[in-house]
Amino acid sequence: MKGFTLWFTGLSGSGKSTLTQAIEPLLLERKINVEILDGDVVRTNLSKGLGFSKEDRDINVRRIGFVANMLSRNGVVAMTAAISPYKAVRDEIRAHTENFVEVYTECSIEELTRRDPKGLYKKALSGEIANFTGISDPYEAPENAEIVVNTEHETLEESLDKIMRSLELMGLIPAGEDQHTSPEEEVVIRDRLQALGYL
Repeated sequence: MKGFTLWFTGLSGSGKSTLTQAIEPLLLERKINVEILDGDVVRTNLSKGLGFSKEDRDINVRRIGFVANMLSRNGVVAMTAAISPYKAVRDEIRAHTENFVEVYTECSIEELTRRDPKGLYKKALSGEIANFTGISDPYEAPENAEIVVNTEHETLEESLDKIMRSLELMGLIPAGEDQHTSPEEEVVIRDRLQALGYL
């Protein structure tokens, strides 16, 4: 089986890490090698010393992309969970990565503020935190992500089903025995992948 990069992008708290951790055992059940590159873990180990300027954020994201590409070239599914706020850098990584699949975890600022246990969004909105992505620093949402999950309106299971079914239809993972996607969602997934040239 070919490796691929499953690149999660979305605002802080939108569910990127939760989804990667939930997908990992599903892929392992299908005998697929998988590694998770979590943004916070990478910052601690691979990008220690980098700040949060645009240049430093870009360097951090490029490092994640480099490692993900190395893994996927060697038959591993590399899942990234980093905000990766700038479209140009994501597109640059896509251009250098075979089998790059972008997953946008969509969620409103209002919902992210409500569910934020550390109160970071409230502090950012009141000006207490500078350079906070989505508030005082830009987040450029993907325009043509292969997969879009709305973690505000979908359950975790619904988002997982959408991601797994999309990967099956793209021929990146073998089909599972159980099909949980509703007929309506199946149409949405197929239409999106067809519009992007996968079907």
